[in-house]
Amino acid sequence: MKEKTQGNLRIGTEAEPKPALGLTDAIAVIVGIVIGAGIFRTPSLVAANSGSVGIFLLTWVLGGVVSLIGALSYAELTTTFPNTGGDYYFLRRAYGKRLAFLFAWARMSVIQTGSIALLSFIIGDYLTQIYTLGEFSPVIYASLVVIVLTGINIVGVKVGTGTQKVLTTVEVLGILIITGAGFFFAPEQAGASSIASDTSGQTNSLGLAMVFVLLTFGGWNEAAYISGELRSGRKGMAIALVAGIILITIIYLLINLAYLNVLGLSGMAQSDAVAGDLMRITFGEGGVLLIGVLVAVSALTSANATIFTGARTNYALGRDFPLFGILGKWNEQTSSPVNAFIVQGFISLALISLGLLTRNGFATMIEYTAPVFWFFFLLVGVALFILRRKEPDRERPFRVPLYPVTPLIFCLSSAYLLYSSLVYTGLGALVGVGVLAVGVILLLVLPAIDRKIAARSDKAKEAVPKSL
Repeated sequence: MKEKTQGNLRIGTEAEPKPALGLTDAIAVIVGIVIGAGIFRTPSLVAANSGSVGIFLLTWVLGGVVSLIGALSYAELTTTFPNTGGDYYFLRRAYGKRLAFLFAWARMSVIQTGSIALLSFIIGDYLTQIYTLGEFSPVIYASLVVIVLTGINIVGVKVGTGTQKVLTTVEVLGILIITGAGFFFAPEQAGASSIASDTSGQTNSLGLAMVFVLLTFGGWNEAAYISGELRSGRKGMAIALVAGIILITIIYLLINLAYLNVLGLSGMAQSDAVAGDLMRITFGEGGVLLIGVLVAVSALTSANATIFTGARTNYALGRDFPLFGILGKWNEQTSSPVNAFIVQGFISLALISLGLLTRNGFATMIEYTAPVFWFFFLLVGVALFILRRKEPDRERPFRVPLYPVTPLIFCLSSAYLLYSSLVYTGLGALVGVGVLAVGVILLLVLPAIDRKIAARSDKAKEAVPKSL
């Protein structure tokens, strides 16, 4: 609890985040965000762009390596500058208040809320296959996901992280079931020999394959938003990041080996739902139902973690900019930014409505979020270099190894994915960039708005009786 003062006058108290998360909480958030529905969709695209099994597996190993390099860079930033604002705070220290505002605006209106809507659409699509609610069933399910998970996180940090650990556990157990099915229940005709069979139809585009792989690995950086709430201290965040990425890479390799064992590389490349095809071959139609539930749970896990971390940036935005001051209120009883959760939920519901209009919610949200996300991801990587120069005497409990090579690789990979997200996407990307442009306009008028709000605040203070 931080006490506000005006001169010698105490005018109230303001709640602030407290260390309430354990190391397992942080790892659960990282694993829960990254291992989402992507691992059930992208392997077929990776296989279609891999000329051999060796290249296919290499892309997943490289995805883990690149993610680990990025995590090491983030580990330095999060341990040196632990703050609930995460990327927002790093950008603010490196580039100043204006660029930080633009990022917070993008995260609130494009990146985080778009991701929440995307994941909710995945859940809606799969639940509709199990039980339809009518013509707009996916949208109804998606909207319910946002409302229910937002409500759970508003109740409090312990409920939110507890839900996250349960969902992550179910998700990992489900993936282990698929992996076990692929290794131990595959028919003889789909045995190990299929791994090396018929790869003549595949192309050999390592770069394009890596785009899909790195998208599947995306999301580990969200741990930065809980760095100020971790009980195990600064080094604990570095451990959580590295351990999370290693665990995710192992899981991805195992499940892809299971896919190969049942379908072979060619079969994967021709499949629109590799996990569904694997379960159909091993367990029949009942397996298809099981995978539908699993994909929904996986997306639900990521959605809950994304909602949990997203509100933290909105809270930081409200703390720094009077125009959005309503977002900067921290509820001490629930240990959560309640207003930030509510606003984030409404924006996510609006984006779900946008998906309804385009009739292809999942694809629209990918296009909408990708370019803006990778643009700021690149800027965070560059921020590490800037902060090393601006604050050389700052205590750094963890220093990224092999500096400057390691963060440079991180920046180059982010730049490549920014390029790819602009080249391979369509109208949705233009809408996302357009929303970012609205933030630029707000940035231009922000000083004048802040001055007016500050003037009103000064008048209100002057109106307080001196006898108080």
